[in-house]
Amino acid sequence: MTYIVNDSCIACKYTDCVEVCPVDCFYEGENMLVIHPDECIDCGVCEPECPADAIRPDTEPDMEKWVEFNRKYSEMWPVIITKKDQLPNAEEMDGKEDKMELFSEAPGEGG
Repeated sequence: MTYIVNDSCIACKYTDCVEVCPVDCFYEGENMLVIHPDECIDCGVCEPECPADAIRPDTEPDMEKWVEFNRKYSEMWPVIITKKDQLPNAEEMDGKEDKMELFSEAPGEGG
């Protein structure tokens, strides 16, 4: 089992989760985070830390696409281990549906 970040993170990018991760398996894109599925140790401490409820276990239905999405971008983006401010419109974007059209493949700064 692993945890994934889904599209609820897009345009919010809360980073509360990275501070509690014991193995530093979060990676930062321009407007979201992902989890490297091969580095995640399934501890689950990150899931309750996400204000946007974007972190889910891969055992839920239809999660395979998110495992592959997280794998792809975690191999392209820099690791993030330090909490940063969320994106400026995070509260407004939190809970919006169909945010994939807003997704950016650009890497974040990491750190």
